[in-house]
Amino acid sequence: MSRFLLGILVLSSLCIPSLEAQELKLGAFAADITIPLGHRCMGILDTKALRIDDPLEARGFVLLGPDAPIVFVALDWCEVRNGAYDLWRDTLATVAKTTRERVLVCSLHQHDAPVIDTEAQSLLDSVGLVGELFDVPFHQACLKDVASAVKRAVAAAKPVTHIAIGQTAVDKIASNRRLVLADGTVSYDRYSRTAPDSPEALADPGEIDPNLKSIRFLSGDETLAVLSSYATHPMSSYGQGGVSADFVGLARRRRQFETPGAMQIYASGCSGDITAGKYNDGSPQSRGVLTDRLYQAMVRASNATVAHRIDKFAFRCESFDLPFHDGEPFKRDTMTAVLKNDKASTRDRILAAMGLASLNRIERGQPIDLPCLDLGTAQVVILPGESFVGYQLMAQRIRPDSFVMAIGYGECWTGYVPTQHAFEERFNHDWRWVGVGCEPILREKLSSVLKP
Repeated sequence: MSRFLLGILVLSSLCIPSLEAQELKLGAFAADITIPLGHRCMGILDTKALRIDDPLEARGFVLLGPDAPIVFVALDWCEVRNGAYDLWRDTLATVAKTTRERVLVCSLHQHDAPVIDTEAQSLLDSVGLVGELFDVPFHQACLKDVASAVKRAVAAAKPVTHIAIGQTAVDKIASNRRLVLADGTVSYDRYSRTAPDSPEALADPGEIDPNLKSIRFLSGDETLAVLSSYATHPMSSYGQGGVSADFVGLARRRRQFETPGAMQIYASGCSGDITAGKYNDGSPQSRGVLTDRLYQAMVRASNATVAHRIDKFAFRCESFDLPFHDGEPFKRDTMTAVLKNDKASTRDRILAAMGLASLNRIERGQPIDLPCLDLGTAQVVILPGESFVGYQLMAQRIRPDSFVMAIGYGECWTGYVPTQHAFEERFNHDWRWVGVGCEPILREKLSSVLKP
């Protein structure tokens, strides 16, 4: 019996590294990733960048602990997809001396910002649409700059002793796209801006996650970094040529000005079906109002945090496949014909290239990763693309005993990822590349990575 107990103790010491024996360290970083004038925004917007209203940034941190480092980075870009997503993870993994799955990349999904998909751009290059989706040399320069920032962050990392977690309800920002019309039919047409007296503005907010969540990383009494997340599309106005991190970036920047010693990082929650449409008319005044509301929530959430010593630290990752859209416009032959048709609109040819890049990925058997950073009292998961808010609420229900921060816009080839209920209500959009059957797959994988 004594030998058996000794064996159990030895195995336990091997499986659960002591954080006291090898302390956790954090290094924060930021870099400018503002697109040049003339660059296309949101992948398909007709009006390209005419002016820079405010800069776009990459912000994140590196965690150094008992195992290989973990990198988290949030980009003020619309989306990063397919080969570009792999390239970001591989590049940062190299400088941080870790592996691809331990690099957590997400986009905030501002629309006055780029979509990056290297394979799609290669397909466009092949039909003479060079640089129409994104500027390849600019993207390479951004990768180099962010990699350098990560390298500096590793060298300057400080011990993390505690995390402080908190949340607060956000006042009048989020509203669900879903509306029940006067005749009883269901519409998903409440977009990011509506007229103040329209049915979209007067209807109730629908299903949302009302809370902004905050995780502060502390070294004793010093705050090293703050990660905040809220589920909404981050657009007040867009498509007029003004490059901007929009109200989420402006609120984060205002918070950063107040806390110069702590890196303020913001990530969008699962908000494929969540917009500010009920409360936003698209005016400059609305952008200011939304900025202030989100900023105030950041302050309240930070003030409401409760500190916990980090006595457990783990990383888990599950991989999975999602079905591709089975509609006729998404068949390989159809998309190829559109891509090669020089009489088709540039918008449609770009959408076809992105669809083909995603289909190629699926056919070569490359799955999506679902990473989970487990800090003991809090877990951070990153879901693909425009996952609906139902998946964020699902993640929280899976771990009602803990503080779960579910972030969207990881690998973005999927576009919209509706819940089963939304599929049943025939949610459709040309920015949805997945097919029916996503919900049971994501429920299974979330249950696995979030298990205690």
